[in-house]
Amino acid sequence: MFKVPDHQVAGHQAGGGKLGPLVDDSGHFYKPLQSDQRGSQELAFYRAFSTDTRIPDHIRKFFPVFHGTKLLEASDGSGLSPHLALEDIVSSRINPCILDAKIGARTWYPQAAEDYLQRCLKKDRETASLELGFRISGLQVHGNKETGVWKPDRTVIQRGSVDETKLTLRKFVSSNPSTDSDIKPDCCFASTVYGGPNGILAQLLVLKSWFEEQTIYHFYSCSVMMVYDKESLLQGKKQGAQIKLVDFAHVIDGKGVIDHNFLGGLCSLIRMISEIVTGPST
Repeated sequence: MFKVPDHQVAGHQAGGGKLGPLVDDSGHFYKPLQSDQRGSQELAFYRAFSTDTRIPDHIRKFFPVFHGTKLLEASDGSGLSPHLALEDIVSSRINPCILDAKIGARTWYPQAAEDYLQRCLKKDRETASLELGFRISGLQVHGNKETGVWKPDRTVIQRGSVDETKLTLRKFVSSNPSTDSDIKPDCCFASTVYGGPNGILAQLLVLKSWFEEQTIYHFYSCSVMMVYDKESLLQGKKQGAQIKLVDFAHVIDGKGVIDHNFLGGLCSLIRMISEIVTGPST
């Protein structure tokens, strides 16, 4: 049975006659192919990447598993439509906490149409992207029984300043996330979610090492998705934090050149998370 995802924090969302992704009970996430070149470009990337022998196995795990395409009834009621069949990153988690960080000071790609370029440039300027090298596109954090799920308006989150972005990353690993500016985030999950040998910071550093060398692809307007299950942490279970790269409609050929735009944003994200785990460097 196909349904609208319960835990989507960014991107086009289904509902109210709008086209968006679907999920099923077998751990698959179905992303509708956009009718313009973005859909065909993302499909081409997944097909190429899934069979590219130049991608190391320890890097491939940071990308959703690709299961081909499937014709499904579109969520907007427009009839049968092709969808990318992908791994559902959060399907095995009870109460997933999710953060989507769009990487790169520049989200528009070379040869982009002028109107698209200007839209991207405007958004990059209005958010932390230009100054910081990434911006937070959306998130949700499970609190306690009293507070429920904290899922701030993503249009507000996306326009967060550098200081507000730092604060949001702290709230993501706190037991008391809130829009109340008087409540200081306790960061009580930082050491287990961000830190440790298998935490988000360690995974980002592995990804960074690859981007310091890889010249196969350039990733524009791509996001790092961070996921952890607070319920599992509270129960002492081993299901740890995980990162995945998502959104590949604007990936282009690297042509033997390092992707400094993505690498720069990734390094900025790493520095900010490192400060939360270890404290600011002197």
